[in-house]
Amino acid sequence: MATVAAMQPGWNLGNTFDAIPDETSWGNPLTTQAMLHQVRSQGYKSIRIPITWSNHHGAAPDYTIDSAWLSRVRQVVDWSLAEGLYVLINLHHDSWQWINTYPTDSTTVMNRYSALWRQIAGTFRDYSPKLLFESINEPQFAGTSDDAQGDQLTNTLNTAFVRLVRQTGGANATRVLVLPTLHTSSEQPRLDALSSTFTALHDPNLAATVHFYGWWPFSVNIAGGTKYDSNVEQDLTASFDRVRTTFVSRGIPVIIGEWALLSYDYTRPGIIERGEFLKYIEAVGYNARARNLTTMLWDAGSFLDRNQLRWRDQGVFDMMKASWTTRSGTASSDQVYVPHTGTIPSRTLTLNLNGTTFQGLRQGSTALAQGTDYTVSGTTLTLTSAALTRLAGNRAYGVNATIEARFSQGAPWQISIISSDTPTQAAATGTTSSFAIPTQFRGDQLATMEAKYADGSGAGPANWTSYKEFWSSFQPDYSAGTILLKPEFFAEVNDGRVTLTFHFWSGKQLTYYITKSGTTVTGGTG
Repeated sequence: MATVAAMQPGWNLGNTFDAIPDETSWGNPLTTQAMLHQVRSQGYKSIRIPITWSNHHGAAPDYTIDSAWLSRVRQVVDWSLAEGLYVLINLHHDSWQWINTYPTDSTTVMNRYSALWRQIAGTFRDYSPKLLFESINEPQFAGTSDDAQGDQLTNTLNTAFVRLVRQTGGANATRVLVLPTLHTSSEQPRLDALSSTFTALHDPNLAATVHFYGWWPFSVNIAGGTKYDSNVEQDLTASFDRVRTTFVSRGIPVIIGEWALLSYDYTRPGIIERGEFLKYIEAVGYNARARNLTTMLWDAGSFLDRNQLRWRDQGVFDMMKASWTTRSGTASSDQVYVPHTGTIPSRTLTLNLNGTTFQGLRQGSTALAQGTDYTVSGTTLTLTSAALTRLAGNRAYGVNATIEARFSQGAPWQISIISSDTPTQAAATGTTSSFAIPTQFRGDQLATMEAKYADGSGAGPANWTSYKEFWSSFQPDYSAGTILLKPEFFAEVNDGRVTLTFHFWSGKQLTYYITKSGTTVTGGTG
């Protein structure tokens, strides 16, 4: 428990040694001492180094690990330990590359799995106890009859892992070993199965691990899951409560070995609205801390720019860092839309105080005047017409000013003042492989899209909902002035007419009609 507590907070060196086939294959630069120093300097206490071994060892029966690969892994582990970081290493994408064939090829898989762990454990046998081993990332199995069988196979691998690592002696006799549930799921049956493994092993130096990527509709922006709402909150608290009750309350530590949102990616902006993501970050930090859970951020390059050694969004990191020790206030939105022309009315936001006290608004170093620029009644913050008119300046489309709500503790809450008009769209022709709707966004931003047939049923992929998945089915291109409808969307659309409804963050909606005939698509507003 003390070791895992000392690892909070943790960070993942994602898409690096787990990349296939090599360290830089998935777009990240070579790991350097300077990068690890930067991670440590930002307050992180531990680093998870996911490692895929599949392409870096020889044939049966020895499965000898490539010496250059093992040396490179060891170098980065050494650098990390020298920085004072706790380190967690594992078998990563091996889970779906070959371990998943265990149900039909158990002898080969077990021999390979055991050979790899015997070599890894031998290499690091006398290393500091600040190095931890994780048996396997996200265990999964092909062809099982149900998850209960998957639980049994996960137990078999976890048990073999603990026994063979312990048999190598040295520091491995007491090293903290980390065991996942099937799929690293936090569903209760998966937790119960892992709990049984812990009971049977009766080893005081084991930790449990699950992953957490939030309520799925919000995590990928599908089914209208655009906001951090009660569904997201309840999913979060229920998951964390389950692992606390099942493990932490019994003295078994839990590592949330990966957390983020599935579709948060700096290369695909707009899927997750920034303010809604900030609310999620704040809640994950608070709820994990309240339950003594150690969290390890999944960072495949979307948070830390490893070339520049700086955060891609400093405000996102500031919210994370604040959440390690305290709560931060937020609001119902981080956007206030005002009209591009005409009179600007007052606007209200609801403050989410989260135990803090509202202290005021600032624009840069200038304090806004309470009573003149804004008023507060309970948790209702009202920005006056006069203040918004001043902040909107020349009222060019887009963000005209950014102000901050300050609270008694935690990170400030940024609020963008955005000038916009109702977007407009025009007729278009194209094909199922290339179709773009001409769109003048006029300062607004797209939140989601619905697609329905004439009978009101959902059109396109995931037809159980009319709200399609952002970026997978549709994608705004603000610079080109288009909304792209993806081939993946049309692949599951029947011939005929489909009604699209575009929902914008200002609250505005547009209706657009497309007609598909084979590979030909036409569209228009009427």
